[in-house]
Amino acid sequence: MEKTPAIELKNITKAFGTKVIANKNVSMTINRGEILSVLGENGSGKTTLMNMIAGIYFPDEGQIFVDGKEVSIRSPKDAFDLKIGMVHQHFKLVDVFSAAENIVLGLQDGKKFSIAEYSKEINKICEEYGFDIDINKKIYEMSVSEKQTVEIIKVLFRGADILILDEPTAVLTPQEIKVLFNILRRMRESGKSIVIITHKLNEVLALSDRVSVLRKGEYIGSIETKDANESILTEMMVGKKITLNIDRTEPKDVKDRLIVENVMCKNRDGLKVLDNVTFTARSGEILGIAGISGSGQRELLESIAGLQRLNKGAITYINPKTGASENLRNKTPVQIKELGVRLAFVPEDRLGMGLVGNMDITDNMMLRSYKKGKSMFLSRKGPKSLAEDIVEKLDVVTPSIETPVRRLSGGNVQKVLVGREIALSPTVLMAAYPVRGLDINSSYTIYNLLNKQKEKGVAVIFVGEDLDVLLALSDRIMVIGNGRVAGIVDARTTTKEEVGLLMTKSFDEE
Repeated sequence: MEKTPAIELKNITKAFGTKVIANKNVSMTINRGEILSVLGENGSGKTTLMNMIAGIYFPDEGQIFVDGKEVSIRSPKDAFDLKIGMVHQHFKLVDVFSAAENIVLGLQDGKKFSIAEYSKEINKICEEYGFDIDINKKIYEMSVSEKQTVEIIKVLFRGADILILDEPTAVLTPQEIKVLFNILRRMRESGKSIVIITHKLNEVLALSDRVSVLRKGEYIGSIETKDANESILTEMMVGKKITLNIDRTEPKDVKDRLIVENVMCKNRDGLKVLDNVTFTARSGEILGIAGISGSGQRELLESIAGLQRLNKGAITYINPKTGASENLRNKTPVQIKELGVRLAFVPEDRLGMGLVGNMDITDNMMLRSYKKGKSMFLSRKGPKSLAEDIVEKLDVVTPSIETPVRRLSGGNVQKVLVGREIALSPTVLMAAYPVRGLDINSSYTIYNLLNKQKEKGVAVIFVGEDLDVLLALSDRIMVIGNGRVAGIVDARTTTKEEVGLLMTKSFDEE
């Protein structure tokens, strides 16, 4: 049966400045009643293209047709009027409001405002598609998956028939992903058009009906999912055959490198964000850390790096050269570094903590090395060489190494950050979500870099979102929930379901 086009894009072009062409002459179709996955490497223009459909950007050239009629989408309101809604990766919700209040916030439908009446309509949507949520619950009390549910319902409540979801499974457990996929299939059956921007090929193959691929801002083509596999899709994205293997080696000469004992950390409100966390990171091994976003992963790594004050516990570093033990608790990051402890930290907020957006790639390399300068004048020779090396090895898409980091796509920013941290030659390498937002090819490059660090005898602590990757890359996996260790399992013998259950384990209140 032939599909009816919901949206047709014809020769869409969008540039930022004179050097960065995000989309070039893109022509593609989104059909009624289908789930379309949009794939492409970092900087290929996926999000920019979808943002033009959602009214966030306006194309420089080209035409957009909705139901066969040419339209001009100059704002998200224009998009909503055309029944197009986008759910972004970073949620736009008011924490102190309830789910229902967030869903109706800013609504202008000419009706007398009544939260009770609106709640009835919201509950009808929940019932129709199978959403399980308490719409009277405050946003700050919700899990990540509940917040995402609110965003989806908000778009549906405004009458959207075409939904665009940006990385919708990035922070969900396997159980939550299964629930989301069932809901999206119900939407498709009701005639909705759903577009998913994602990097997870296994999810693309499990969920979508069709896949459209972009490469370097240009439309490469579309393929029916039933005719595709990971190898075909990767070749379409990259333009050549790529081997997607995580070559996990057996740990050799394993020794305790970092011993964390009964660590407790409280936030400003006095609530425990880490509660009696105990584990050991070993040289020549990758310790994966799994957990629902916000379970204490960030605070744990920051505590080890000296960026969080501990209320209790000890963090013992064992020097590989001398064998001497040193308690890192209450030491500053500089003191920790002076002890010879090289804790390379790739934060979740890559531009907020890791890099300075207005500085170019070379200057961001100098942020880690400027203290080595012996005169009042800084040498750019070493950092420039490092910047060139990272750009080449990790295939960073940038006009030059003098380009401000803020002008790079999110994935290319991440490559710069990860490359810089690994170049420090640490004895303990902590990487928090190092492939978040990276395309499949770049992700595997990073995985193999982490493996090489392990083979060099580095103790690698890897916080990841993709359980398939955690199982394939790690030697052991520690699961954190609500700031506590829910369990530590052997990555070679455990299952995704077992890890998922540990992620949702509830702890009895003390």
